[in-house]
Amino acid sequence: MGNAFFVVWRESLEAFLIAGILYAWLQGNDPGGKGKRALFIGLGAGVGLALLLGWALLTVQDELSGNALEAFQIGTLLVAAGLITQMVLWMRKNGRQMKARLHADLSAAAEKSGFVGVAVVAALAVAREGAETVIFLYGMSQEGDYGALIGGALAGFAGAGATAWLAAKSLARLNIALLLRLSSILLLVLASALFVAAIDRLIGAGWLTPMLDPVWDTSLLIDDTTKAGKLLADFSGYRARPALTTLLAWAAYWIVVLIAWRRTGRG
Repeated sequence: MGNAFFVVWRESLEAFLIAGILYAWLQGNDPGGKGKRALFIGLGAGVGLALLLGWALLTVQDELSGNALEAFQIGTLLVAAGLITQMVLWMRKNGRQMKARLHADLSAAAEKSGFVGVAVVAALAVAREGAETVIFLYGMSQEGDYGALIGGALAGFAGAGATAWLAAKSLARLNIALLLRLSSILLLVLASALFVAAIDRLIGAGWLTPMLDPVWDTSLLIDDTTKAGKLLADFSGYRARPALTTLLAWAAYWIVVLIAWRRTGRG
């Protein structure tokens, strides 16, 4: 539940902030109010596109079985890990210019296509965040606790709305930039956990060799089969009895991420 809450909170918060930026631009450039109506239509369409992706994923899964289903689910884990990593690094590099870019896109769309263009910009902006959320949640759903997943997702959405509202009202002196930076680090930890889960499943399916299994055994300290240990494993990728292949994959992920983090910081 905690992972679902965190991911949905972060993605929904970005969507709320994007909607707020677009609305603020229209406040000063849409005296008639038609652009705002187009904005809300576009936001609804973006949510609809994300839900459509979720339906497509479930439909594809229902049509698969055996090795095909295993490959599809492993692929989804890898895509989710990759998308989280890409999103964090993109925001690190472009976050400061996001407001200016959205305003430029909205201005150009309004000039070329009128209010239809406004709706399209809003739909694409929200659909991107929503599609990422759907893929992340689908990857997490493979752990099997759907009730906790849904509860965490709904709580995350509500929490994001409350956070955005508090920021807009300047209550509690919320520092959104700091929240996003801290959540970026936690998202990378979560992405590494999804990546490790995919590697474990590749080993379990016989498609990767473990090389040495296990490298060590820390189950006496923290057993990843207990409730607390599983929570740590799901969030951070911790394994009490890791295979060498899993460790090498985890290390490679963080080497790549740290190099990219330094490079995006210079941009």
